[in-house]
Amino acid sequence: MPESSIVVRPEPVGSATYTQSSRLQAAGLARAIALFERAAEQVPLPAPPQPIVIADYGAANGHNSLKPISAAIKVLRRRTRHDHAILVAHTDVPDNDFTALFRTLDDDHDSYLHNDAASFASAIGRSFYSQILPSNTVNLGWTSWAIQWLSRIPEAARELHDNVQVAYSNDDGARAACAHQAATDWNDFVAFRGRELSPEGRLVVLTMAVDQDGEFGFRPLLDTIVVALNDQARDGLLRHDEVRRMSIPVFARSEKDFRAPFAPSGRFESLTIDHLAVFNAEDRFWARFQSDGDAEAFGAQWAAFARAALFPSLAGALDGGVSDPRAGEFVEQLQAAVEERLSSAPEPMRIPLASVVLVKHERSR
Repeated sequence: MPESSIVVRPEPVGSATYTQSSRLQAAGLARAIALFERAAEQVPLPAPPQPIVIADYGAANGHNSLKPISAAIKVLRRRTRHDHAILVAHTDVPDNDFTALFRTLDDDHDSYLHNDAASFASAIGRSFYSQILPSNTVNLGWTSWAIQWLSRIPEAARELHDNVQVAYSNDDGARAACAHQAATDWNDFVAFRGRELSPEGRLVVLTMAVDQDGEFGFRPLLDTIVVALNDQARDGLLRHDEVRRMSIPVFARSEKDFRAPFAPSGRFESLTIDHLAVFNAEDRFWARFQSDGDAEAFGAQWAAFARAALFPSLAGALDGGVSDPRAGEFVEQLQAAVEERLSSAPEPMRIPLASVVLVKHERSR
């Protein structure tokens, strides 16, 4: 199953639309970076030569990690000597494109490797729903747009007859099964981070959420995808049973869901919640459309986001999986259809997110 950060690729340096603010790739990232900087100010630091360890959970190709990790390293440098080693461990599932990750770290303007000579990058190809780093070694943890991916699709949700997102399905059994899996995944994710964090270490989480109204968000995009898939089935490119298998294995949690493992004592695996906020993030594509009125660009940007973040999950439901001979045509047609429909009637996306900060306390506390 996917486990990677949902990435919006950056504007290339030197392009007509590049600004420093455009380098904040995902909605809500700036708010989470501020929390990460504060965490870097608060965590105890090991004495040299023991390195400071930062873990980046669900790194994907690294684009959503560069700004926060660089910001944290700048804070840490104010607290320690210039040659104190900082080890950054980027983690993702074995199928992740780690070559793309290391190319990002090597080439990107915002890479911490360009700005801090005593920082060192590494990668781990294992799921973060298990322990993947030694106990009591991680000083700072970061994850953005990653833990909403379910570790597995429950049997009851393997076919959805009315949507690609279970939050908008009328299948009560599928929704209940996914809610149970999401609860198990969050419990496991937190438990293993509790083992990996060093005493007083901190983990900052940015992920999808449902807001106080129970809204998942992204409705115009998801509705457009559903219509486009049905059109492809009608036109013969897809089979109807393939469309039924197409779903996006993402589950957004409520504030109650985030707090569940910590009830009733407020503590779980030596962790406590230092911060938890559910908020609606800005749709940066809509903000740009309001500024320039370019509807085609609005549709193209959301379609490109969907292609990178969501279409691989849908293509996996083809009879031949992502290697199906129709996969290329399927993705191209789907992107074009989403772009055309969203361009013809632009409207803002509701993007509910949650930011969470967990801190590990000594057992004696």
